[in-house]
Amino acid sequence: MVRAVGHQVLAALHFVGDSVVLLARALAYPLRGHVGLRRTVQQMASAGADSLPIVAVTLFFVGLAWGWNTAGQMVRYGATSYYGGTTAIAIARELAPALCGVVVAARVGSAFAAELGTMTVTEQVDALRALAVNPIYYLVVPRLAACVVMLPVLTIIAIASGLLGAFIMALHFGVSAVEYMSSVQRLLDNEDVFGGIAKTLVFGLIIAIVGCRQGLRTTGGAAGVGRATISAVVLSIVLIYVTNLFLTAAIFGR
Repeated sequence: MVRAVGHQVLAALHFVGDSVVLLARALAYPLRGHVGLRRTVQQMASAGADSLPIVAVTLFFVGLAWGWNTAGQMVRYGATSYYGGTTAIAIARELAPALCGVVVAARVGSAFAAELGTMTVTEQVDALRALAVNPIYYLVVPRLAACVVMLPVLTIIAIASGLLGAFIMALHFGVSAVEYMSSVQRLLDNEDVFGGIAKTLVFGLIIAIVGCRQGLRTTGGAAGVGRATISAVVLSIVLIYVTNLFLTAAIFGR
C-alpha cells in the first residue's frame, strides 16, 4: 500500500512538473511574438465556433433548472425583487465559467489528447523533430492560444444563455420581465461579469496544457491514446473545479 501511494505521489509530481515546463516553453513563443496565425485560427474555429452550440444549450438548460428551483420559492416568500440579480450573479461568477470550462474540456481537451496522442504513437511528432520543426511551437502554441482566446468569448455567450433560461422560468412562475431586468441591473456589477470571464483565461490554460501534455506523453498504441484521452478530460475537469475555488476566493473574496 505504501508503495502504491508513493507511486501515485511521484506520478502527480511528475505531471505537475511536466505541465509547468510545457506551459513555460509554450508561453515563451507568444511572448516573443511567434504564433502560427493560420494554425491558431484553425484551432480557434474548432475550440470556439464548434463548441458554441453545446455551450449555449448547456447553460440555457442550467438557467431553466436554476429558475425552476429558485423562482417558485422566491415568489412564495415575496422575494421576487432579488431573483434576477442573485441569478445573474450566480451565473456570471460561477455557473457559466465553470460549466463552460468543463464542456470545453470534455470536447476540446479530449480532442487535443487524441490528436497529439495519435501523432505521438505513429511517430509523426518524431518526424517533425527530424524536419527541425519544434512540436511545441507547431502543435501546442496554436491550441493554447485558441483556448485562452475563445473560452472567454464562449463564457459571455454562456452567461447570456443562462440568463435567458432563468428569465423564461421567471415568467413561468409569475415574475414580470420588468422586475427581472431591474433586479439584474441593480445587483449585478461589472466585477461579477469580468471576474467570471477572467477565470476562464486560467481554465483555457489548463485545458490546453493538460490535453497537449497527455497527448505528447502517450505510449502503448491505440490503447494508450484512449487512456491519454480519458486522463486528459478527468484531470482537466478536476483542476478546473479546484482552481475555480481559489480563483473565487481571490477575485470575489471579501
